[in-house]
Amino acid sequence: MTRINDSHNEGGKKSPTRADVINASAFSLLKESFVCLLFQDDNWGETTTAVTGTSELSVSQEEVVGLGKEIQDRTENVRRYLPVALGLVVGLVVAATPLVFVLLPSLLWPDRLQACGSACEGLFLSISFKLLILLMALWALFLRPGRASLPRVDVYRGFLTTLTLLLTMSYWLFYGVRILDAQDEDYHGIVQFAVSLVDSQLFVHYLAVVLLELRDLQPCYSVCVMRSTDGETRHYNIGQLSIQRAALCILEYYYRDFPVHNPALLTASKQRSAKHLAGLKVYNVDGQSFSTRPMGPAASKRKDSAHNELYYEEADYERRVRKRRARLVVAVEEAFTHVRRMKKEDEQATPSDIMDVREAALAVFPSMARALQKYLRTTRRQHCHSMESIQKHLAFCLVNNMSPKAFLEAYLVPGPTLQYGPERWMADQWTLVSEASVTTGLKQGTEFLLKCLDFSLAVTVKGIPYIRLTEEYVEPKSHKFLLLLQSETSV
Repeated sequence: MTRINDSHNEGGKKSPTRADVINASAFSLLKESFVCLLFQDDNWGETTTAVTGTSELSVSQEEVVGLGKEIQDRTENVRRYLPVALGLVVGLVVAATPLVFVLLPSLLWPDRLQACGSACEGLFLSISFKLLILLMALWALFLRPGRASLPRVDVYRGFLTTLTLLLTMSYWLFYGVRILDAQDEDYHGIVQFAVSLVDSQLFVHYLAVVLLELRDLQPCYSVCVMRSTDGETRHYNIGQLSIQRAALCILEYYYRDFPVHNPALLTASKQRSAKHLAGLKVYNVDGQSFSTRPMGPAASKRKDSAHNELYYEEADYERRVRKRRARLVVAVEEAFTHVRRMKKEDEQATPSDIMDVREAALAVFPSMARALQKYLRTTRRQHCHSMESIQKHLAFCLVNNMSPKAFLEAYLVPGPTLQYGPERWMADQWTLVSEASVTTGLKQGTEFLLKCLDFSLAVTVKGIPYIRLTEEYVEPKSHKFLLLLQSETSV
């Protein structure tokens, strides 16, 4: 560019314009940028500063999270009610098809139809009652609210729905070709054809009852369910189910039988953890932490006394629990005794002075609140019971004239998960992890995992062995024996 400009100046030509200067600057800047891109270092992303503009339509992170949650809730609602809606549509098609078969000939060619005799009118009565029974059976089996959303479509339900639709389409094809096109005049035969369709639908419903309800009743497998955090284990007998339906059945058993998951009981003692960390040397090398235990007499002695520390810690914990429990039992018994005394006084008082049960529960609750709070904190179950739920349970016990032991049973013994509110479950969405397809049936040695936010359930399947039972006949006369007594005297 310089040489060209010099030649122009030597020739007496006019100087470069503003546009030429701008083009030259742009070309030089583009060249430098290209060279920088070719020879930039590996850390260019960390040392580069980008200037961006601000948008007027800004969205906060909370709004984005709320929008995602709203979309997820809508998707879950669709997945929950879609099978019910599909079953309702199929049921209406099944129920309306025989009626349409009977009504169409009388609407399209009524003058050419033969008269319907007493036998034909009897078929009307038969088809009416059969359709009524079929509708009630479909409502009882298929139109039930879903208990859960499964990851895959149930094989048997899909097979039955396909079979029902295939059966209905086959009857419609036969009806369209042999009756509608030919305009058949035998009305008795048309009604009989509709009755045969209803009979076929009743048999399909019987097949659905066998596959969906009766097939799973006989136990075939024994499953071992173990919680990953605390090792709580239960054993159940289930029938011939697919993996996803077995997982659903196990989760229903879990909420009924397993004690509520308490993460507070899984934490180690602070004192024991501090002593353990005190015996470690921590190094930081290139941002990564490494720890080693010093090998010395003090460390060896501390390692040998670890079991003693654990023993005395557990003994002290049990002693404190028994102490808090005794204080709680005494406080509750005194409160219930005071309520009984007040109840006897209310029988002699005027109706305006009688205290309501809710008011009585609020009056006696402070006398036991401190002991109950200390006991729940000692047992690390204070998060499972709110003050409102305790007062409600106390009012329930007072209304039904229950004993103090009945009131304390909910707090002294950890109950099943369903005993507490859904906010205490800490698991509302589960993930099924399985190497085999979730639609396949259970087999000997099948293993799968049910994961939630804080823990998981490991499930192992074992087949129930074949039992051979034999009979051994015992002769009734073999039970008889003879007792010979010898009379002996001391003389």
